[in-house]
Amino acid sequence: MANLPMDIVNDVFLRLPATTLVRCRVLSKPCFSLIDSPDFVASHLKRTLETGDHLMILLRSPRLLRTVYLDAPDKISDVEHPLQTDGSTEVFGSVNGLVGLTNSPVDLALFNPSTRKIHRLPIEPIDFTEHSISRENVFYGLGYDSVSDDYKVVRMVQSKDRGIERFGYPFEVKVFSLKRNRWKRIREVQILFIHFYYRFLYPSGNGVLAGNSLHWILPRRQGLIAGNRIIRFDLASDDLGVLSFPQELYFEDNMEMGVLDGCLCFMCYSMFSHVEVWILREYQGKWSKFITVESYNFIRPLIYSKDRSKILMEINGEKLVWYDLASKSFETFVIKGCEGLQCSAEIVVSSLVLGCKGDPHRAREKKMLQKGSKRRDDFLSKGFKLKL
Repeated sequence: MANLPMDIVNDVFLRLPATTLVRCRVLSKPCFSLIDSPDFVASHLKRTLETGDHLMILLRSPRLLRTVYLDAPDKISDVEHPLQTDGSTEVFGSVNGLVGLTNSPVDLALFNPSTRKIHRLPIEPIDFTEHSISRENVFYGLGYDSVSDDYKVVRMVQSKDRGIERFGYPFEVKVFSLKRNRWKRIREVQILFIHFYYRFLYPSGNGVLAGNSLHWILPRRQGLIAGNRIIRFDLASDDLGVLSFPQELYFEDNMEMGVLDGCLCFMCYSMFSHVEVWILREYQGKWSKFITVESYNFIRPLIYSKDRSKILMEINGEKLVWYDLASKSFETFVIKGCEGLQCSAEIVVSSLVLGCKGDPHRAREKKMLQKGSKRRDDFLSKGFKLKL
């Protein structure tokens, strides 16, 4: 390796998964400098996204995080839980190799499972009083703003109480910028929630990333005339707005939103019969029905196979299957070592974003982990006593 020109080394390294590159950093000082350089990190991510190589599935159960490569499901790796929690940690998104983790609304982190590098977000209190909020009224989103080359976390909190004029349910929206390492409050959002029949409650409260924006469903309340809406948060402008909703699903009550191949999609459930998958192929364009899956289960499309003949789907947040588009049949995606284990999944690319675990800042990171564990325990013991 020492006798190879660095341009050849660079070309070879670009083809390797991030987990291997972490080990290659110890080969020599030039290798260390190359792998840690911002230009190489960006080039490696760009190639990985273009080729679709080294894609991983992050499996999350109440107490475990595991990773397995999509093309090698017999080689599973346990991931040391970065928040060192008792099992209450949630995963709220994945982008460019990073995943968002939270133990509570004030204990959040960005984590790279390939490099084991974690960045804990500074504490940002909730401005509502304790009695007016609960865990199910807090929503998160993780996205990459391609305009400013910045990773952002959005936290949305809805009060259980009506506004001062009993006109809608007050919302608080705050966004975290990794580049600035600070939170910002987004103002003037109440106009989107003026109707008393809207409440931002939905089983899947995590934002879906597409078109440089994060998206949530604002569902209608059954029995009232209001229709469903899609709320979008523009990561470049930090503006909150509304995206077009498929008219055919305007009054549906059993839906979930996801993303497939970078496009927003809806899963519309007809109980005990089938699931219709709708897709928005051109952002802010027209929705179209994509496939109808004969299933009694809740499904979530994750990713196409490389030949695009099949789609990997998550069933009931418990297991993975390949759905063959031609035969309309299911085939269980078997992960050796996880048979019978109920896990939900997230697709994660192999990247060096955030850097590597073994850098000089590791001691400071460990200290932050200890502080974070204490603030999480304080939060869980006190409930939502954040800012009174």
